[in-house]
Formats: sequence, structure tokens, C-alpha cells
Amino acid sequence: MPRIREDVPLARRVGRRPKSRELPIGPVVLSTALALGTGLAVLFLVQDQLMQRFWGPPPVAGIDVRPDQFGRLLGHFPYPQASNSELVEVSPGLALHVEAANAYEQMRAAAAADGVELRLISGYRSAETQKQLFFDIKSERNQTAEARAKVSAPPGYSEHSTGFALDLGDAETPQANLQEDFEATPAFYWLQSNAHRFHFQLSFPRGNRQGVSYEPWHWRFEGSAEALRRFEAAKQYERRGV
Repeated sequence: MPRIREDVPLARRVGRRPKSRELPIGPVVLSTALALGTGLAVLFLVQDQLMQRFWGPPPVAGIDVRPDQFGRLLGHFPYPQASNSELVEVSPGLALHVEAANAYEQMRAAAAADGVELRLISGYRSAETQKQLFFDIKSERNQTAEARAKVSAPPGYSEHSTGFALDLGDAETPQANLQEDFEATPAFYWLQSNAHRFHFQLSFPRGNRQGVSYEPWHWRFEGSAEALRRFEAAKQYERRGV
């Protein structure tokens, strides 16, 4: 039998037990709680948005229709209203977003050099102005909201509110202003061939997927990052095809 050295402490003689590797419970519980809390918050947010869209009050007073799954109301996408600091007066009573205004002036000068006189008919419109335009004419013509939306966007859903959209006419043929007949004017022929050089795009071509009436006079500026963001939803929708 081996002798046990008396000068060695008992703890060293019997050896140390290995420590068990226990997981720290506090951080695990905290992380799990945070993950669950975040997930529930996102779930409630999505649920609230869905309830607002499908069961909440309609977004525009006087129109008893809710946006579809793409966010469109009666065919029109929602658009924010440009701030006063983003706008510049192009002609008396008519303003555009400063980026669109610069491009329009360049385009107008180029058209004039080719013997075509473009006329700016409409530019920026506030949501309040769009509200009057939509509902007053709807009432005058005894139209339904659906019929009115074919030719005019509801307030909050007009491209004009961004300051990037404009209505153009031909100075030589004012009788064609805001009419399909505008497509037969020298101004429209010129725009078809040259507007893209200045980053203007026809918003509602014939047979557009949004279901808005053909408007050869209505063009929007897409030549900046901000403008592209504004119209990305509409562009993606058109690219999906029928």
C-alpha cells in the first residue's frame, strides 16, 4: 500500500473535480425575450397596417374605396406632396420641383430650336388643389369616383403633387390642350422623339396597366434618384405586364 504524504494538503491529494460547464441562464433568457418581443412587435405592426388597409376607414374622405394590394386607389399610386423649399416657379402660377424645372427649361429650349413651342399647362398641385379638382368636377359632371379617377387622380394620389409631373401643350394648337388630339400636334411628335433625352416619360400611354385614360399631354420627370424613388412602384407595376 503506497504511503500518503502527510505534507500534501488533502484537497491536492484527492484532486479537483472538473467544473461543470453551465450556460449562463440570464443572457439566454434575455436574448430569447428580446427576440420574441421584436417578433411580436413586427407582427402587431403588420397586423395593424393590414387592418387599416382592409378594415379601417377609407384613406380619402368621400371615396368609399380602399387601396388594393399594390397600394393603388382607383388605379392611382400614392404620392407625397413636395415641400415649398423643393419647388420653383417656372411661369406665373405654375411651379415644378427644382430638378424637373431645370430639365423642362432645357427641353423647352431644345424644342424651340427645332421650331416647336412647348406650353406648360399644369405643374405642381397641392393635395388640397387636387381635392377640389377631383370632387368639384366629379359633382359637376355627376360622375362616380371610379369614372372620375379615369381622368383625374384622387387627392394624395396624384403625380402632380410631387412636383415632378407636368401637362404640356402646343402653343400653335391650344385647342388640343388636355385632349387626345394633342397626339397629332408637332409638340407631341417632338416629345415622342426627344423627351427621353431630358428624362421625361409619358405617364399614361394608351392601354396602360393602371387603367388610367390615355393622356398624351401628361409627362413625368425621372432624371434624379429622388424622382425615380417616387415613381418606382408605378414603373414596377407596369413592367409586370397584364
